[in-house]
Amino acid sequence: MTTSAATKKKSTGISDRTSDIILVAICLIVLLIVAYPLYYVLVASFSDPYDVYAGKTFLLPSGFTLDGYKAVFAEKTIVSGFLNSVKYTVIGTIFSVAMLYITAYPLAQKDLPGRKFLSIFFLFTMYFGGGLVPTYLVVKQTHLVGSMWALFLPGGVGVGNMIIVRNYFQNSIPRDLIEASSIDGCSKLRTFISVVIPLSMPILAVMVVFSMVAYWNDWFTALIYLGGKGSPLPLVMRNILIRSSASASQAATISGGYAELNKLTELLKFCSMIVAAVPMLIVYPFVQKHFEKGFMAGAVKG
Repeated sequence: MTTSAATKKKSTGISDRTSDIILVAICLIVLLIVAYPLYYVLVASFSDPYDVYAGKTFLLPSGFTLDGYKAVFAEKTIVSGFLNSVKYTVIGTIFSVAMLYITAYPLAQKDLPGRKFLSIFFLFTMYFGGGLVPTYLVVKQTHLVGSMWALFLPGGVGVGNMIIVRNYFQNSIPRDLIEASSIDGCSKLRTFISVVIPLSMPILAVMVVFSMVAYWNDWFTALIYLGGKGSPLPLVMRNILIRSSASASQAATISGGYAELNKLTELLKFCSMIVAAVPMLIVYPFVQKHFEKGFMAGAVKG
């Protein structure tokens, strides 16, 4: 029996090591698939565009140049666009997360009157929307066109995110704690602020990341509603690319002019991606731990 147990333990140990090696190999392959495109864009932003399209750029820059970044940061609108993006992202994230919490928490209470009807109402909006034109007319009639609040109010509650937060409240916050706080004399509002919010930091990190990425990358909403005033960084980068492409087209008849401007336009494409992505890449590692924990907990069906 002792020999059999030792043999079984040894075979199990070998099997575990094999599984670990396979899992590590799979993770490395996935990492390469996901990370290399971003790394390639980074390398290409420092390379000669013609070398990039000729396939000479792989791991290191080919024909090293900083012309793309010089052209990007030479634009006076870059700083204002960056500051606008920060402002919209901070305000929009706070607003969206607050709306998610005050919507999801009541729906997580099984004794809420009309809970089923309200849940169906929110779910209905996930599958049926008014579309761009009706939404624009509503925003226009409420005098929000040209205001930054047009970026936040029409989509204040993301129903998909609200369902994740609701499930987290149902599955990860013990009902006994809420009942105990009520017995100790806490009001529902005090319980929500002092008990529910501190215990829901993981899912809060998830929603903050989701909202930050959405608002930081959103240029179309600003294009529709702001009318060119207070443009965020992605919209500023888009305008720079459009102007550069137009200049290259106009210089097509000039000897050597088109080639240089077209080269600069290609560089701007890569540089604009890096400039727009870096802030989110810096923020994400600080919330990664809470992000993974909260997302898995909130994804469990209640």
